[in-house]
Amino acid sequence: MERISNLQNPATEKPASGLINGLIGVVIFSGSLPATRVAVLEFDPVFLTVVRAAIAGVLALCLLLLFKEQRTARQQLLSLIIVAMGVVIGFPLLTALALQYVTSAHSIVFVGLLPLATAAFGVVRGGERPRPVFWFFSVLGSLLVVGFAVSQGLTASPNGDILMLLAILACGLGYAEGTKLSKKLGGWQVICWALVLSLPGVGPLTAWLAPASFSGISLPAWLSLAYVSLFSMLIGFVFWYRGLAQGGIAAVGQLQLLQPFFGLALAAALLHEQVSLGMFGVTVAVILCVAGARKFAR
Repeated sequence: MERISNLQNPATEKPASGLINGLIGVVIFSGSLPATRVAVLEFDPVFLTVVRAAIAGVLALCLLLLFKEQRTARQQLLSLIIVAMGVVIGFPLLTALALQYVTSAHSIVFVGLLPLATAAFGVVRGGERPRPVFWFFSVLGSLLVVGFAVSQGLTASPNGDILMLLAILACGLGYAEGTKLSKKLGGWQVICWALVLSLPGVGPLTAWLAPASFSGISLPAWLSLAYVSLFSMLIGFVFWYRGLAQGGIAAVGQLQLLQPFFGLALAAALLHEQVSLGMFGVTVAVILCVAGARKFAR
């Protein structure tokens, strides 16, 4: 069997592939916060964090064994730990805790700041140096997203806001650090190794924190747990890290500005919520900001 890593070398792909893979990742991630909101209503947030990481970690271990991936180098362990603490533990735990205080709609405000956090950590950890005009489009796009979210009528919660801000910082760091490794290991290998590295901790915690009975858990909560475990923790990152490695942290990272609008579109399709003309207009403006930021990212 030919190793999958040979089929997924970012250096051999066209730059446009980075945007395509990144966009697929954003679409997958757009359902994460609503699914977490549903799950945390019936699961303890700490248990939800460790069980989703444990489920994804077992699947990741199976993938690494199936494709006979070699062990990572010792000098890569620190970066993998940063990825694990950022996107395997930090972001899921902090958002699960935050969603006890705020709605998933309120969290859109902070998701709008994620591209800025990712780009900033890309400069610090990834060595990227976008042009000044890039920051203009990036800030403008973030302000459009935040402004639209606020205009929808959000109630503030200091506890929830602080937790979401910390979650965005943890996620931005994890994205940027994972991108560095993706250029050497491959996108799917990075998240798989980070998940496997987390298994010795999250495995025992899952058994310890598990409720005495699951009989009262509804089907929507189970489906939400399945989504955040399989798609949010594993499949989404396969596309996302690959896209960042191919197209650059700064350029592809701006696609996150579209994530709140994909989430609203999913709500319209699945929950039959109305999509306003204002949402459409802001989405178009954000797309233009993404295009502008990508042009001046390097």
